[in-house]
Amino acid sequence: MAAIAALQGSMASLSLAPSSFFGESFLPSLSPPVKFADRSCPIVMKLKRWERKECKPNSLPVLHKMHVKVGDTVKIIAGDDKGKVGEITRIFRHNSKIVVKDINFKTKHMKSKEQGEPGKIVKIEAPIHSSNVMLYSKEQNVASRVGHKVLEDGSKVRYLIKTGEIIDSAENWKKLIKEAKKEKEAEAA
Repeated sequence: MAAIAALQGSMASLSLAPSSFFGESFLPSLSPPVKFADRSCPIVMKLKRWERKECKPNSLPVLHKMHVKVGDTVKIIAGDDKGKVGEITRIFRHNSKIVVKDINFKTKHMKSKEQGEPGKIVKIEAPIHSSNVMLYSKEQNVASRVGHKVLEDGSKVRYLIKTGEIIDSAENWKKLIKEAKKEKEAEAA
């Protein structure tokens, strides 16, 4: 308090009022300081520093609905790999990006892990935006938009609008699960 009294005395000698210094009062305010809610997004994924995520009021990221799922066959309709066909291996719902098998390779320079081992240049599959792909029919070799309908048994499925081919059938999912098991066994062996 002595410091504040001395400061007020020096302000009086300069003919300045205590509240005239840049419009701020030098007297300690009696009101508690205002705290702003910290709305940080806890994202599990590794994100770049400049990628900002939309958040819900509960601080969780907004997850976007997409027209594709893991295991779908898609055709690239925009970008450097336009016209190529591949299968989706991963989906990132927070920014609507997908990874397509053997498409959109980027080079990554890896440092050596151990001393004496040389560094490497590795090709990895980079994600692309889901709006740059369309679902693809292997049987009729045509890319199509996706539609939704309810079957007689009450199950909701996706289908290709041009061909009428149903994508979300139980046989397709069983086939995908079998292929995934075979790949895991091959990696383990």
